[in-house]
Amino acid sequence: MRWLELYRQRVTTAEEAVKVIRSGDHVWIHSGCSNPEELISAMVARAGELEGVEVSHILTLGHADYVKPQFAKSFRHRSLFTGANVRDAVNEGRADFVPVHLHQIPRLIYEGILPIDVALIHISPPDEHGFCSYGVEVGCTKAAAERAKTVIALVNKRMPRALGDAFINVSRLTHVVEVDRDLLEIAMAAEVSDTSRAVGQNVAALIEDGSTLQLGIGEIPDAVLLYLKEKRNLGIHTELFSDGLVELVETGVVTNEAKTLHRSKTVAAFVLGGKRTFDFLDNNPFVEFHPNDYVNDPFVISQNDKMVAVNSALSVDITGQVCADSIGRDIYSGFGGQVDFIRGAARSKGGKPIIAMPSTARGGKVSRICDALPEGSGVVTTRADVHYVVTEHGVASLFGKSLRDRAEELIAIAHPEFRDELRAAARRRNLL
Repeated sequence: MRWLELYRQRVTTAEEAVKVIRSGDHVWIHSGCSNPEELISAMVARAGELEGVEVSHILTLGHADYVKPQFAKSFRHRSLFTGANVRDAVNEGRADFVPVHLHQIPRLIYEGILPIDVALIHISPPDEHGFCSYGVEVGCTKAAAERAKTVIALVNKRMPRALGDAFINVSRLTHVVEVDRDLLEIAMAAEVSDTSRAVGQNVAALIEDGSTLQLGIGEIPDAVLLYLKEKRNLGIHTELFSDGLVELVETGVVTNEAKTLHRSKTVAAFVLGGKRTFDFLDNNPFVEFHPNDYVNDPFVISQNDKMVAVNSALSVDITGQVCADSIGRDIYSGFGGQVDFIRGAARSKGGKPIIAMPSTARGGKVSRICDALPEGSGVVTTRADVHYVVTEHGVASLFGKSLRDRAEELIAIAHPEFRDELRAAARRRNLL
């Protein structure tokens, strides 16, 4: 029980633990529902003593006070996926955005391109062998904890013990702060709109029995899940495990029996969900968590036959270019795993890479299918990568199609009020 002695020696308060953070350090913060809020608050409370601390993470829930203007000299955030709590700071120039595929982030960490001095992590209590689970986010935090010089762990009695490649030994923990509180949660859409239901139904029609799925979070993926209840022997290989998947498992829709990689296992990298999902995942051998450099590797993804990847977009031009990270010049989110899974599904035997979205935005005032992406928009998924685009008005099949064919397919699934305008634009470009 040597590990237990080590563990007890390292238990302290959040305020004491974060005293190891020095000016100029690079700090990693555990992502998603694992946001270690007590450690963040204690770090920010030291703002007057610190200068030039770089804080890196993917999407986090909860507060991100280190991006507040009054702390600009103390902290600068490096966003690897921009969530609502840091979006203003990125677009106002107080934080930095890194466009990067999700599967490559652990590589940035391991190779020192993204250095980590201190990792603030949120984990389960140790088991009888001295191993703690990373819980609901293994993703990129495992790499950060393995490379960090100092690991400060918030050990929470309510963190589920996720299984898979998801553990850290007590010997790696420099400081331990014990808590007993609920995790941060993100709920499914309270009500799925008629438009999203129509998109979901069109996507579900493309999904065959025995397919392996990757789904994101939000109203569109929630809507897709509504129309999968009659499917059979579905599998899951996804970066994100969400609440809706639990029902598909419990009703027998998801069995993983037809998978060609990790047969009988659901594979994921992190969870964005609520307590029901956390309870379902606790010590559940049906689900394996792995880091993003494995889960999101397109060559790993492609080993699943009939891999179906469903991802969203902010806008798609009439040649098939997809913008998913920005609205014009303003950064909205990030690359995430969209391209990872689109390319993985494209390489899969019988795979289907799908971009799904409502046909309009801003209450119907703007067409998401456009002549050209808004000025300054980033292309996340290239037109050569896009196979299917789905809206509430149908399915556009683009793989192997010419620009002329693509324009016709995409205009046909645009909102009817914008089709004449799009046809006129296509004619000016000699596409029709």
